[in-house]
Amino acid sequence: MKEIIEFLSRLEKNNNREWFHEHKSDYLAAQEKFNGFTEKLIAGIAGFDESVSGLTAKECTYRIYRDTRFSPDKRPYKCHMGAFICPGGKKSGFSGYYFQIGPHEAGYPGGNMLASGDYCFNPKALRILREDICNDNGEFEKTLRQAPLFSLDNSDMLKRVPNGFPKDAPFSPYLMYRTYCLVYEPGKDFMLKGNLLERTIDAFRTTKPFIAYLNRAISFANEEAAAR
Repeated sequence: MKEIIEFLSRLEKNNNREWFHEHKSDYLAAQEKFNGFTEKLIAGIAGFDESVSGLTAKECTYRIYRDTRFSPDKRPYKCHMGAFICPGGKKSGFSGYYFQIGPHEAGYPGGNMLASGDYCFNPKALRILREDICNDNGEFEKTLRQAPLFSLDNSDMLKRVPNGFPKDAPFSPYLMYRTYCLVYEPGKDFMLKGNLLERTIDAFRTTKPFIAYLNRAISFANEEAAAR
């Protein structure tokens, strides 16, 4: 991963089309390495979560080109590489496992991180998920404890419990999340030490119960929509 981080670090300092075109071969080499790792990561995750079996790197990775049409930030290229491994691929709407490498120690968009979940729940799935949390006798909280390296991302929360849900029950704080994503930010050392693939698979394995919990709600919401 050293070569990928070094390329992304150089790109961050020279984020313009002229430099990128002059160093396109460096980008393609970094992309090939990342895609190769992603293919192995998919296979490793499929070993404990069959729902992602058969996916390709193309179905899970993202273009390096930024969409600047509606952004005040006109830099043309992303300075990280990421793969979102979930049932049906990155556009399916299901939750999954996200791996990101970048020139910074941690954080999005330029840092190194592992994440499980999703940031884009549709309203129906979010309602069902909250109802499940209310009625599961602690099952949701148990999935969090099973992934000790990860923390539930609290960067986008409501100020109060949503209407229609109990305000003072033990689980009520979990209803205030708008996104449900477990995050682990291990820094560059994690990416550069040996056995990265095995360590990443082991970390993601602990989040499988959490992913299954979320995808159960998403599947039910999809079934409701299809029945109409």
